[in-house]
Parts: sequence; C-alpha cells; structure tokens
Amino acid sequence: MKNYQITQWCARFIKEQVSPGDLCIDATMGNGNDTLLLSTLCGEKGRVLAFDIQEQALKSTKEHLISAGAPDNYTLLLESHTQMKTHAQENSISCITFNLGYLPGGDHAKATKGDTSIEALTQGLSLLRKGGLISLCIYSGGDSGFEERDAVLAWLASLDPHKYLVIRSDYYNRPNNPPIPVLIIKL
Repeated sequence: MKNYQITQWCARFIKEQVSPGDLCIDATMGNGNDTLLLSTLCGEKGRVLAFDIQEQALKSTKEHLISAGAPDNYTLLLESHTQMKTHAQENSISCITFNLGYLPGGDHAKATKGDTSIEALTQGLSLLRKGGLISLCIYSGGDSGFEERDAVLAWLASLDPHKYLVIRSDYYNRPNNPPIPVLIIKL
C-alpha cells in the first residue's frame, strides 16, 4: 500500500465492492472524490446518488466530475443524507460512502452531527443489499469535536453481529486525533 490517506485506504475496499451496473450512494459528497470513484466503478449502466447540504459541494463536485470525464450516471442532491430513503429502495444499494466532519475548505459550522449521521447510517443499512458495504471515515477533533465520533462508535458497537460485520481500523501511532476508517458489511 503506497498511500496511507484514509480515503485511499477505504477506496481499496470500495474498488473490490462496486461492479458495473451497481447503484451506489455518496452520503456526504463534499468535493466529489467518492462520487467520482463510485461513478467510474459502476459505469454507464450504474447509478450514483450523491448528497450534501452545501451548494459549494454540489458546484465543486459537478466541476470535478465533468473535468474527470465521469460517466453521466450521477444525481447530485442538495439534501441531507437523512433523505437517502426517499431516493432508493431497501436492499438495492451496493456501496455507501460517508466522510464525517466538515467540507474541506468549507464552513466548519456546517459539520455533520452525531444524531443525523446515525439516522443516515441506519437508513443506509436498510438500503444496502446483502453483501453491501458502507465505507465510513470518521474525522474528529479541532472544530468538529468528539461528540459525533463517540456517538457513532457507540452505535457501531451496538449493531447485531449476526446481521453486520463492522471492521474498525486505527492510525494507532499518529498524534492529533487521526481519522478512523470503518467498514460495515451487511451479512
């Protein structure tokens, strides 16, 4: 593994999960990196739904997708990730990505929050098909604090081990509250 960024670590598993024709969700589109990855992997016959509450995220994501030559298989939604269930059916999604925290370069006051992130993750579990994957990057500290991290980690620990496999990894020897990558697989 040459790149040790959390997003690249998670991308390795996403690449193994997503196939052409899949339906995927980027729950926190940000600058569109996961949207682009999902769009490329699911191809012309697939579909990506991407959510964010900030106009800036939609604008930068659209520019990123166009400049990268992404397939025209995505819908960018100016909505909270808590609205996923209104756009997809249960057991239909191959992969959902979440990057918790705030939009890089954006308003730090508009960071994700524990209660809404847990609501969106709960919806995501019902939308995932069997064998589906949620890729979750938890950023904490600084502006975003620790409340969301702690609430999400407690929620993850409570998931039924007969229904979900939760794999948490840590940048164990890194200072300053490094991000926490988590994979959730629906069994």
